[in-house]
Amino acid sequence: MKLIILDRDGVINYDSDQFIKSPEEWKPIPGSAEAIARLCQADYRVVVATNQSGIARGLFDLPTLNAIHDKMHKTVALAGGRIEAVFFCPHGPEADCHCRKPRHGMLEEIASRYNTNLAGVPAVGDSLRDLEAAVKMGAQPILVRTGKGERTLAKGGLPEGTQVYADLAAAVAELV
Repeated sequence: MKLIILDRDGVINYDSDQFIKSPEEWKPIPGSAEAIARLCQADYRVVVATNQSGIARGLFDLPTLNAIHDKMHKTVALAGGRIEAVFFCPHGPEADCHCRKPRHGMLEEIASRYNTNLAGVPAVGDSLRDLEAAVKMGAQPILVRTGKGERTLAKGGLPEGTQVYADLAAAVAELV
C-alpha cells in the first residue's frame, strides 16, 4: 500500500493567520486538487492530518469544520481525486494533548487505522511542527513553500533529509 499524509492549511488550501473559519474561507491552492488526483491515479491512499485549534479557541464548531472538509472533499473529487480520511486535533496549544503536531498522536492513529508502519511514507507540510511529527514516526518529511513554508524554510532547523518543493503539485511530480 502506498500512503501519503498531507497537512491541510498551507498545503492543500491557502492558509490564514486568522484561521480558516468557514467553507467560504477555504480556497484551494492552484494545482493542489489536481495533484491529489495524480496521487490517486498512482494508487496512493491520501490522508490529511491537521491541527484545528480554532475549535478549542471557539472560532468555529465541529459542524463548521465538517462543512469545510466537505468542500475540500468535493473540490478534490471534481479534479478526479479522493481524500480517504481526515485526522484532526481540535485542541489548543495549551491543552498538552498527544495528537497536536509536533507530537505524533495523529500519525500514530493513521498508522494504526491503516495497519502500517509509516517508515518512508511521504508527509507533506508547511511548518516545522508538521515535519517534526513526521520524523517521530519515521515518515519522509516534505516541506512545501506555500502557506507558512517560506517562513519555515527561512527559520532553518529543518529535520535532516527534508525535501523541499514549491508546492504540492511540484512534490507530487517527483513522487509519481
